[in-house]
Amino acid sequence: MTTERRNWSREELIVALNLYLKLPFGKLHKGTKEIIELSKIIGRTPSSVSMRLGNFASVDPFHQQRGIKGLSGGLKQVEPIWNEFINKKEDLLFESERILANFQHVTIETKFEDILRGTEGLKGETKIREVKTRVNQEAFRRITLANYASKCAISGIDIPELLVASHIIPWSENETERLNPQNGICLSPLYDKCFDKYYIGIDGDYKIHLSKKLNEKASTPFFKAMFMDIEGSKINLPIKYLPKREFLDAHFYNFAKRN
Repeated sequence: MTTERRNWSREELIVALNLYLKLPFGKLHKGTKEIIELSKIIGRTPSSVSMRLGNFASVDPFHQQRGIKGLSGGLKQVEPIWNEFINKKEDLLFESERILANFQHVTIETKFEDILRGTEGLKGETKIREVKTRVNQEAFRRITLANYASKCAISGIDIPELLVASHIIPWSENETERLNPQNGICLSPLYDKCFDKYYIGIDGDYKIHLSKKLNEKASTPFFKAMFMDIEGSKINLPIKYLPKREFLDAHFYNFAKRN
């Protein structure tokens, strides 16, 4: 039964943040499908959920820098949750998915059955770590795809099943920034692999550079089809969180060393 008289619980605010991170600013209105779905899950009206997402926008530095205030009326409720996410992204993002699964009356293992295949035989802390890692990686993928409107930043391909969330600073190298939306670029698998292996570099102006090894293949049909037109062009920029300059510089430094 939907009611708006009760205060928002911590759990409700956390799943609202989860949705906020996966939606562009222009879709924070009550008519958005995802907002309607969440309102049913937690027993709130779409208007109420929309307002809470607007509250999160009011504490998001991205919107503050743009001069957009969002809805500041619920600032005191959402600010502690936002700060907790900023300081403990891995913990809170996983918790948000676990809480959402509870609201949906399923286990997190059931909800993420596809990506958790192979973990059935794991035990104890080993299983907990692996489940958390995979769930967080999937959540990061969804956030990154939403940030790029589900389009590859290089090719523009817009089939979600053919897109990945490419880390600028590799997952294994910086635990603190693993789930930072500014550390993700939406790419198709080919360009993701090229970026990961330093066949492609992206500079601080978002321009694409090709490695010496790729340019050695300039006469081949695959180079002409896949790479010739992208060198020197800019990636398609995201809706909200731009790739962090510091991260791009670190990646480009390694790309330059190899070329």
